[in-house]
Amino acid sequence: MSAVTKEPAVAVARPSAGDDGILGYLRGYGRKVRGGDMGALPAVAGLLVLCIVFGLARPVFLTAPNFANLLTQAGPVVVIAMGLVFVLLLGEIDLSAGYTSGVCAAVLAIMLTNNGFPWYVGIAASLATGLVIGLLLGFLVAKVGIPSFVVTLAAFLGFQGVVLWLLDEGTNISVRDSVIIALENEFLPPLVGWGLAAVTVLGFAAVQLIQRRNRHKRGLKADLWQVVAFRVIGLAVLVGFAVAILNQERSRNPLFSLKGVPIIVPLVGVLLLLWTFVLRRTAYGRHVYAVGGNKEAARRAGINVDGIRISAFVICSAMASIGGVLLASQARSVDPNTGGSNVLLYAVAAAVIGGTSLFGGKGRVLDAVLGGLVITMIINGMGLVGWSSAYKYIATGVVLLLAASVDAFSRRRAAASS
Repeated sequence: MSAVTKEPAVAVARPSAGDDGILGYLRGYGRKVRGGDMGALPAVAGLLVLCIVFGLARPVFLTAPNFANLLTQAGPVVVIAMGLVFVLLLGEIDLSAGYTSGVCAAVLAIMLTNNGFPWYVGIAASLATGLVIGLLLGFLVAKVGIPSFVVTLAAFLGFQGVVLWLLDEGTNISVRDSVIIALENEFLPPLVGWGLAAVTVLGFAAVQLIQRRNRHKRGLKADLWQVVAFRVIGLAVLVGFAVAILNQERSRNPLFSLKGVPIIVPLVGVLLLLWTFVLRRTAYGRHVYAVGGNKEAARRAGINVDGIRISAFVICSAMASIGGVLLASQARSVDPNTGGSNVLLYAVAAAVIGGTSLFGGKGRVLDAVLGGLVITMIINGMGLVGWSSAYKYIATGVVLLLAASVDAFSRRRAAASS
């Protein structure tokens, strides 16, 4: 037998993101999009198209007063949609989120107006109500085994009666607490707005640089520094432009000043950061994606699937309670229609249009923000153009159908390329 000479093993370095430069990064991004991973691209494209179309049709659409109105109008729907993202990630649905917000808003109004409690007690009672509702819904879905569609449809119907009962068969309760009203109707001083903008950009830059450094330390593929710089500069331009617009004087009355970033904006920003961190940087978030991707595989991996499912409904209802507080602030009152009408439909549509999959396992909290802005732009822009409600519903339905089609197309492409 002849001896076989073995050549010494040579370690082959893994190509880094910088080997091909920015062109290589763009080619990789293109392959990812063609493979079905479009992320927020459709929603961002939709926002740009809506801005162009409505801006040309009605130039007032792009003015500072209307920009501020868009942000305040979108607030409640975006917050409720954030909670729905957690349920949708599991491949479930919560049809009761709208009226859950109505029940919680009624509890808030009763505590503040009828019983004279301070605002923080009212908010605590509203949040506690949402948590209990979420716990009940999650228990029925995860432990009893009733499909979420049936459970939450029953809750959707039942909570309408609960709202009527709490409001004495239809009484309108005014909300006069200045703190609650300020959430949707007041604005930050201009200097505070600039300060928040600076903190946002610097914080984002720090996170990007830390992530890049950590990936380098672990020998993992990291983003190009040009890409990181583009993201930071892009965010700085976007945030700076928005704050500059919102800090313009919007009042037509010289005796009354109206300028600054709406208070709802930093509130939504805090919730966005919180839940994004939970989903992307914690074991709980990884378990949510795992359960949504393959429930049985997650169970065999030792994940408490029932606990994850219950917690998702708890988070969803808790966010609905915050949305109810915002609805009460927006209207300065609570009535049997609070949380009803199209609130649920718009919230679900916001999450899906933003990029969250109805099939589970794919989505981000940011999707709720982007989708909520798309929905609000459609409603606001069509109102300014003078189109009737019929066209608003048709347009919203078409956009939602397109978003669901993009989701289905992305899943097919991803399956074909895997």
